[in-house]
Amino acid sequence: MLLIVLLALALNPRDTAAPPVTFTAEQDHQNMMDQLGIKTLRPGPSGNERDPNHANYDEALANPCPDLPDALRLKNGTPVTTPDAWWKLRRPEILEDMEREVYGRLPQNIPHVTWETKWTDREFIGFTPVIAKQLIGHVDNSAYPLINVDIEMTVVLPANAHGPVPLLMMFGPSRPPAPSQPNPAQLDELNTVMKKLLVQQDPALQKVFDEHPAYSLFPLSPLFNARPPATPGPVDQPGVPGVNNDPPSTDQLIADGWGYAMINPASIQADNGAGLTRGIIGLVNKGQPRKPDDWGALRAWAWGAARCLDYLEANEPGVDTKHVGIEGVSRYGKAALVTLAFEQRFALGLIGSSGEGGAKLHRRNFGEAVESLTGGEYYWMAGNFMKYGASDATFGRKTACDLPVDAHELIALCAPRLVFVSYGWPDKGDARWLDQQGSYMAAVAAGPVFRLLGVKDLGVGDDYKTVKMPPVNTPLLDGHLAWRQHDQGHQDQANMKWFLKWADAQMGRR
Repeated sequence: MLLIVLLALALNPRDTAAPPVTFTAEQDHQNMMDQLGIKTLRPGPSGNERDPNHANYDEALANPCPDLPDALRLKNGTPVTTPDAWWKLRRPEILEDMEREVYGRLPQNIPHVTWETKWTDREFIGFTPVIAKQLIGHVDNSAYPLINVDIEMTVVLPANAHGPVPLLMMFGPSRPPAPSQPNPAQLDELNTVMKKLLVQQDPALQKVFDEHPAYSLFPLSPLFNARPPATPGPVDQPGVPGVNNDPPSTDQLIADGWGYAMINPASIQADNGAGLTRGIIGLVNKGQPRKPDDWGALRAWAWGAARCLDYLEANEPGVDTKHVGIEGVSRYGKAALVTLAFEQRFALGLIGSSGEGGAKLHRRNFGEAVESLTGGEYYWMAGNFMKYGASDATFGRKTACDLPVDAHELIALCAPRLVFVSYGWPDKGDARWLDQQGSYMAAVAAGPVFRLLGVKDLGVGDDYKTVKMPPVNTPLLDGHLAWRQHDQGHQDQANMKWFLKWADAQMGRR
């Protein structure tokens, strides 16, 4: 018996672990429906306005259940009138409902992350020298070696900063901004050595090189002699509405003395249902399908952002880690808001065009709907969220009106930290589908929590039922809760200068 035990202990976990379940997205979706006892889901509306089942865009039909859950009233009916009651009583109630019914819970046994620096490069963004660093966060998979999770992050800081700088963490591709290039002499060396190696491999190539003596295997990159872009003119400065030629957001950040970090969400968790038995969710579940209150991709991406913040706090003295923000657009705007709500070390957020699952009210019947996610991108959310798209189930029928929480409370969870809700203009491509009005209503309804905690909200009152959005390009930037709808499309680049102006002012930064 002792020999059997010793042999078992000596086995590699890779040799004894069951392989990950391989589901299609459809199979995984059906598995969750079966777990929940859902027989039929209502189909989500079409985003094509010519389709017979197109989404509603009639404001008269947009609010079937206009009364939102009261963010400042306990479930037992007691009003919340002090910050202490918010932190100790009401906020935990909202968090519990958000985790169980909407975004999913973080598991108790998430493995730790070990960071590796792949390279450090000195580059230029415009005229500003920067230091770019490519990092990989290796998630410990010793308990289940069949799944690897390696978080990809690029950190870019101004090279000549006089002290720690604020930093905006952004969901998107993790790549260097302007990789340094070999100079002409170095390229000559590379060409000479490579030609010798190729001729050694195949002597017949010598004739080719003799016929083309000036040929370069590694031609000089056009980046080498490229001039930095011209200094932005007056149209690029804060205070001028209607700008159409804003520099990239990363350029604006560096020019304002900020740093930034790009993190690749796909390196944390795949953006599809078939990937739920892989990535960090699959690693923790050892390759098995989710349970109804397990976390979805939005919460997983938020967890990954928090691990990136761990790295900055421990290893980057050039970053003011008390002023690290989170940013994203569209699905990554949803992830940025979820990150800010659940991870309190983030000081501020720029939430771009986030729609359903982000700043948009679930209860609104306008554009994207709860059913759009329960039948489509269900993997962003907890499995339990699917219940609110059910037309036939063992528990009966549920709609968005049955949700115990809504988006205004997600925004309220961020208070009193800095939240900038950003949208574009439908005429330029930021689709009506996103429900800009419903997101503005959510921001207004979150205001009382910001004020209770001693900071300014949007400053437009509390009547979210009748409030109308300000005109396009009209900023509301006086409080810790900010709003601006710019006159461009599905991006927040056109609001970046306004975000920086607002954030610098709120942080007391010149």
